[in-house]
Amino acid sequence: MVDLVITAANVAAGANATTRHGTAGETITAGQAVYLDQASTGEWLLADSDGASAAVRGGELVGIALNGASDGQPIKVQLDGDITIGATLTAGTTYYLSDAPGGICPIADLATGDYYVIVGIATSTSVLKLGFQYSGVAA
Repeated sequence: MVDLVITAANVAAGANATTRHGTAGETITAGQAVYLDQASTGEWLLADSDGASAAVRGGELVGIALNGASDGQPIKVQLDGDITIGATLTAGTTYYLSDAPGGICPIADLATGDYYVIVGIATSTSVLKLGFQYSGVAA
């Protein structure tokens, strides 16, 4: 699978971003897709399109980490709006949650068993308009 190659230092929330603060439950890098583990720890963990539960696959609250954090450290997560993702995008392309924890990829890179979870649509070569959509349907 070919995920976006994200430069963490270049990840930045847009002016219209909705963000949330919380605690990381594992090591997370800025630009990775995360979900809030509401069922047990209340911490942010890496999202994964072929994870064992719907929550991990983006079925609950999901976003993009705006800063790096280790387990137990504070993290800021963008839930929607424009984000400079720190990677080269193709304008007009829809990007999805990948099967690599925290990864983002185009639809062509989803494999059998991966769930279709839209992360957002590229509005330019650097900006992604976040709009998470969990389909509940596997490839």
